[in-house]
Amino acid sequence: MNAPIAEEAETRERFNRLLAALRPKLHRYCARMTGSVIDGEDVLQDTLAKAFAALPGAGPIANPEGWLFRIAHNTALDFLRRRARSQTTLSDEDMNMVADPVNVTGDRQIVAAGLHTFMRLPVAQRSSVILMDVLGYSLQEIGSVLDTSIPTIKAALHRGRTRLRELADEPDDRPVPALSEPQRSLLDSYVDRFNARDFDAIRDMLADEVRLELVAKTRMNGRKEVGTYFHNYAQTQDWRFVIGFVEGRPAAIACDRSTGVPSYFVLLEWRGGKLLAIRDFRYARYAIDGAELSVITRRK
Repeated sequence: MNAPIAEEAETRERFNRLLAALRPKLHRYCARMTGSVIDGEDVLQDTLAKAFAALPGAGPIANPEGWLFRIAHNTALDFLRRRARSQTTLSDEDMNMVADPVNVTGDRQIVAAGLHTFMRLPVAQRSSVILMDVLGYSLQEIGSVLDTSIPTIKAALHRGRTRLRELADEPDDRPVPALSEPQRSLLDSYVDRFNARDFDAIRDMLADEVRLELVAKTRMNGRKEVGTYFHNYAQTQDWRFVIGFVEGRPAAIACDRSTGVPSYFVLLEWRGGKLLAIRDFRYARYAIDGAELSVITRRK
């Protein structure tokens, strides 16, 4: 291996190690920017793809972490523009105001705010509050990520914190998600068979064109290839699934066998009574941080 190729391989290896360490932190940012741990994972994956594509021509990167967060921020903005939610404004804000002192330790009420609550802030306020109060970055680091001035960040922090505290006192009047009877039967059947380790029966539920994403690990397509995924599950003992919702979407929620605490989730998509898509977060357990989970009580 010649010197330039060896150097490029070493750079990519260092970059891979950095990504592995930063992935949960990047996801926390992307999830709060998009209001969803699921959409946040999509934005994170786009971020990593863009970073890998840009790496060969980037030259020496003085602050790789800041560089990645800036890509994540811009990717999140692109996502929000495409989604074009009515409550999200991308317009410039009037910053002619007195900023409150920098909150170095973060406000517990703000850190614990639900993802949907962050979505009710304008983007500039949202990104500033997440970077400082949730992730602990300094004003200077935030300025580098957002490419904006310190006074502008201080003003956005003031407004964002004030609004989040107001929102924390408002009741959550969103409708409770519900499953139709066919959806309930399919999900019950899948989880019952999974917990019984009857993976052959689950394979019979697969559509011919079934797709699998083992998030942060691999992708598979088709009944034969996806069938190996269940073989790997048979070798583990740390899970028991329950049915429920993740951000209003029907899901199989994996709970730790010893504690019963949810540790990750699997999203399932059906068509014509057959399983069409599986999105398993077993290797991306960071995604459960901040996720809105609810467990459905099993019928007797």
